[in-house]
Amino acid sequence: MATRTFKEAYGVLQQHAQTLRTQQEPNIDDLLSIVTESVDAYKVCKERIDAVEKALEKALGDTGATPNDAARSPKPPSAPDRVAPDLDSDDVPF
Repeated sequence: MATRTFKEAYGVLQQHAQTLRTQQEPNIDDLLSIVTESVDAYKVCKERIDAVEKALEKALGDTGATPNDAARSPKPPSAPDRVAPDLDSDDVPF
């Protein structure tokens, strides 16, 4: 069965990675199918990621922003520093 969604393809990649990590000795008989399925799943993931990036660039291009602008935007102005109240005073600090 060919994967069609990012989630399915990513699941295939995770499953194969786990299989390769945990096997005690290489199973050469299954290696070709694991590699073939993994490459196909990678292509699905890459296509979906590229499509999302393109859509984001288009959407942000309409606003004049770029995807990297969010990372470069300055911090919002902080509230003015408040002076700690005199602890010996009976005045309410508000």
